[in-house]
Amino acid sequence: MDAGRGSRGRAPLLFGVVHLELPARDGPKGCLVDTSRTTIRVQSERAVLAAVRLPGAAYDQADPFGELAALAEQAGAMVVGTIDQQRERPQAGTYMGKGKVEQLRDLCEQLDASLVIFDHELSPAQLGNIEKVVQRKIVDRSELILDIFAARATSHEAKLQVELAQLEYTYPRLRAMWSHLERIAGGAPVGIGTRGPGEQQLEIDRRLVRTKLRNLRRELAEIQRRKSREVRKRNRDHTTVGLVGYTNAGKSTLFNTLTAGGDNADESLLAT
Repeated sequence: MDAGRGSRGRAPLLFGVVHLELPARDGPKGCLVDTSRTTIRVQSERAVLAAVRLPGAAYDQADPFGELAALAEQAGAMVVGTIDQQRERPQAGTYMGKGKVEQLRDLCEQLDASLVIFDHELSPAQLGNIEKVVQRKIVDRSELILDIFAARATSHEAKLQVELAQLEYTYPRLRAMWSHLERIAGGAPVGIGTRGPGEQQLEIDRRLVRTKLRNLRRELAEIQRRKSREVRKRNRDHTTVGLVGYTNAGKSTLFNTLTAGGDNADESLLAT
């Protein structure tokens, strides 16, 4: 557990936690829908990084949180602490063990952190269970990377691809986002006797997301068909070469050296 990692002096970017922006609505009995996971756009959130080290997992033992910290800072978070745990296998409900999740909660309180970023992909249930204990926003590695892609996308196609990926990520997590349903039931689990307007609105939101997904896929398919025709025409006169490599491996630098493309070649993760 480490509370000493700073922000490395980078200027903060906007950091958005969830990207499906549903409008606030009046809930049952005058309650307002909890939109805290759908509309937040906060600069330089104080974040704690968390990880579970499994047998055989590949990571830099000299700087185990180095890459995740760089990603978090690219998104605009200010890393103020880290916590990890050695386990034979993930805990089914919370990924980390129960005691370690409680330590995570205490560390966030100690460091005044509003955000926890896990170096893994968490299931919707795991995200919800951890949030109940830690009482902070929980973001996994996939959501963090999608947030960075959303900030960097410039072309119309790229923006559509990122939006599609974000919705595909968000769709199975809609129930967790409707945390106000538990308050309707006085803290009891949602089930028989509590399926009222809130539950109906959840189904409406699911239908809206499904419709949006279909429209995005249709639009992207049309763009791909148009690009395929352009590529076939170009390939008649030119040879096409693709540059493939890990983030920050030097693809843009090589591209700029070989061509007059003028691509952004910043020394940072997911810069292009």
